[in-house]
Amino acid sequence: MTAMVETGWAVGYTVGIVVVLVVVALVVPILLLAHRIGRQAGAIDESLGESVRNTAGLAGLHTTIESAEIIVAGLNRGRTRLGG
Repeated sequence: MTAMVETGWAVGYTVGIVVVLVVVALVVPILLLAHRIGRQAGAIDESLGESVRNTAGLAGLHTTIESAEIIVAGLNRGRTRLGG
């Protein structure tokens, strides 16, 4: 009876150790990947900020188009009055 109890404890400890090793084997790659993503996040954020600065002038594009249309319409009226 004592040998069977000791065998049960040994099997239990072995199964427990195997479960812990499997969990560690699955979690460590996830943590390494998360760390690598975290390092790249700063560079990505900086690049996106630079993109915002580089495209800020596009906000006034609609105004520029409206002004160009007004100028072209005025030129067309002038050409019509001059008989051209």
